[in-house]
Amino acid sequence: MSTLTLYQFELCPYCHKVKAGLELKGIPYRKVEVNPMSKHELAKVGPNPDGKKKVPVIEFKGDVVRESSDILRWLDAAHPGSRPLLPDDAKSQTLANEIDTWVNEDLTQILPTVLYGTWSESIKAAKLTVKTSNFSRADNIKVSIFGSVIMKLIAKRILKKRGNGQSGEQLLSRELDRLEEWLGEKPYLCGDTVTLADASAHGALTCVKEFPAFKFVLSRPKLKSWYERVAEQRLPIASHNLN
Repeated sequence: MSTLTLYQFELCPYCHKVKAGLELKGIPYRKVEVNPMSKHELAKVGPNPDGKKKVPVIEFKGDVVRESSDILRWLDAAHPGSRPLLPDDAKSQTLANEIDTWVNEDLTQILPTVLYGTWSESIKAAKLTVKTSNFSRADNIKVSIFGSVIMKLIAKRILKKRGNGQSGEQLLSRELDRLEEWLGEKPYLCGDTVTLADASAHGALTCVKEFPAFKFVLSRPKLKSWYERVAEQRLPIASHNLN
């Protein structure tokens, strides 16, 4: 039986979106951690149409699918017997797509400011990348040293572009306000069942779970309850970390 393969970075929110979708649908997968410096693991699936080597990428029975939102929709079509992520009614579909777009264009864009915003956070992020990989000792050293510097520069650039004098924590709180408005009094973002919207938002926020900024999610009772409800729906599927 073929097993779906996910090529990913451990601290990529788009990859976490895909993992949330896979686990909500109960689809087994194996995980290949991609070296952020060389990205040589992507040689098997080739570059994106734009020539760039990006994750997430999934491979299943000869099919290669890229871009987190495209992958989540593809999962519904390729695995019709599993839990659907796209709602049946048009109104809920529109809302799910709106939230997914917000995750891609707003939430994920500011997450690096709370993942790598300080030197201690960027060093921790680099160490977490190394810890969850099977890279060589030399590659681990490169990621630990150069990765933390690159991550810090990324966070600095985003704050300059989007911050308007605000900190990463303030930017995250602003986006959590929007998420809380969408949730309202519903158990899930589009109603009574989990959808693409929940997979997208829950996956992205899981990316910061090991960092201090996650306290901003836990400090909001509605979001905390929603996050835990979705987490309970995600099946613990065994996956292999291959390099």
